[in-house]
Amino acid sequence: MGIIISMTGKNKQHVLIIGGGFGGVKAALELCEWADVAVTLLSDQPDFRYNPSLYHTATGGLRAQSSIALEKILPTDKVTLALGHAEKLDRKHKTITTQEGHIIPYDMLVLALGSVTNYFGIEGLQEFSFGIKSMEEVEEFKNHLHTQLTADHKPDLNYVIVGAGPTGIELAGALPEYLHKIMRTHGINHRAVHIDLIEAAPRLLPRSPKSISRAVKRQLKRLGVKLYVGQAVQGETADALTVNGKPITSHTVVWTAGMANNPFFESNNFTVDKRHKVAVDEHLQAEDSIYVIGDNASTPFSGMAQTALSDAKFVTADIEKQLASEKREAYKPKKPISIIPTGPEWAAVEWGKLHFAGKRGWILREAADWIGFHDLEPWWKATEQWATELGTEESCAACATAEQS
Repeated sequence: MGIIISMTGKNKQHVLIIGGGFGGVKAALELCEWADVAVTLLSDQPDFRYNPSLYHTATGGLRAQSSIALEKILPTDKVTLALGHAEKLDRKHKTITTQEGHIIPYDMLVLALGSVTNYFGIEGLQEFSFGIKSMEEVEEFKNHLHTQLTADHKPDLNYVIVGAGPTGIELAGALPEYLHKIMRTHGINHRAVHIDLIEAAPRLLPRSPKSISRAVKRQLKRLGVKLYVGQAVQGETADALTVNGKPITSHTVVWTAGMANNPFFESNNFTVDKRHKVAVDEHLQAEDSIYVIGDNASTPFSGMAQTALSDAKFVTADIEKQLASEKREAYKPKKPISIIPTGPEWAAVEWGKLHFAGKRGWILREAADWIGFHDLEPWWKATEQWATELGTEESCAACATAEQS
């Protein structure tokens, strides 16, 4: 029999939140201030991951910019933090069982588990490609870059990024400068590196307006990135990526092209749409007492951090209205502002009907990052967290010594 984790707070509604990302953390922060609610947050990792800056950490930025301990964000006197992997939902008894064997009861459940990488069954990708969706993947990628550049004092020269969504674009824009920085630090003679960006859709950023796509395309070309659109990846080996039947030689392929909904939902018989996202009603409920938010919900703008934050605010307000027996409002999706950095001090912005790119876009992104931290932390902590962008960090001894000198 599993260990039952009790939820503190007698005569309170016990709300269990699963997921330590934007949606889950924001929901916990909002609900823990409500006197009639006891909150438990179950996360499979002890840190909150700030996904918008992972590309920066992967190209020499501080780990602290992309990772904050949940204990630093959540008031532990008001929120019970549990670590584990949610596995089984028992609707009848209102419990969640974790892979670790713990059983957690709830009165209301908020599911914000985020997405997982999808390789679409393409042979070799999971084995040979790199990712930057977690701190572990980021560290593996950075270590690989340093190792392959310095092992024989000669760079691989060929780098391939698959997926021209925001993550792929951001990494492609930052990688050229970072590779040259590594070479300078290690005294490697300057050599041109070849960075390829591959997208299966007919254009970059297929979900963005064409004007944004064109601006980003011009910027990447200025940075020397070679673009392949309408190109399908068919397989990968240790030495090459096969695209449209032709091999591209590379020992460094980064996969950013595919994300899938967390398998928890289908394994627990939730109703999903053709994208495998969970069907929700006008209150973001999949079922009675069960809310689904952020990446997991079948809503128009799921998959973006701002949507997860907005969903969390809506759901917590809805729970409070229910407890107070007040009239509930219907969910109205809001299109988030999209800001995509592409190289040093340059970003493309889609803000409603307003589209622009360049340094002012980068300045707006800096402001947006501060706002993103402030959504989860007081202003002084948000400012401290935002300032970590100014620092660099390397596990490579030579690079770390050069930074200190």
